[in-house]
Amino acid sequence: MTRSEIDAGVETPFTPAAARWPHAAWILVALVLGLLLGAGIGLLVPRLGGPADDSPEAGFARDMSTHHAQAVEMGMIAYEKASNRDVRFLGRDIALTQQGQIGMMQAWLREWSLDPTGSQPAMAWMPNSATSVRNGLMPGMATPQQMQQLRDAAGPAVDRLFLDLMIQHHLGGIHMAQEILRLSDDDQVVDMAQTAVNGQQRELTDMQSLKKQLQLS
Repeated sequence: MTRSEIDAGVETPFTPAAARWPHAAWILVALVLGLLLGAGIGLLVPRLGGPADDSPEAGFARDMSTHHAQAVEMGMIAYEKASNRDVRFLGRDIALTQQGQIGMMQAWLREWSLDPTGSQPAMAWMPNSATSVRNGLMPGMATPQQMQQLRDAAGPAVDRLFLDLMIQHHLGGIHMAQEILRLSDDDQVVDMAQTAVNGQQRELTDMQSLKKQLQLS
């Protein structure tokens, strides 16, 4: 907000929590740092043994890493191309958060001496998951066609498409995280899943608010 806006009493109805970085190059550096930080955190707690290759924890770490990777790409597109400032910074915040969580989950797999990818199909770790995978996609994930539309979009179309796709993406991610909370007793997995649920629920509220603002503009 500019000084003149402050003096005029103009209020911004939504402001992301993270600090404002002016250049896209910094976001790329931050993503790498987030990945390394997440990996470091995931390695802080040594343990003997670990979940098996076909365990819910291993399946969740693999599937949610893939799920998060799409959100990181969507967030970066929004940060670079959205016309609304708040949409841009929300996209950046989502990309940073989920890249850090990918680092944590990949660190778990290394800690458990498991491969980053497994032999089981997506969502096999979750009971009654047959209806959760549609056209090979996990809950809430955008189709390749939708991702291409987002990449090709310009102006306000980026804002609206990003919000529509990310709202569905977060709903699917929350569903997955809530399931691992029900299935796992691994402290680090439970802690990260609960953090993901809390954070994505807050972001859902922010995105719904932004959608209403854009529809009125």
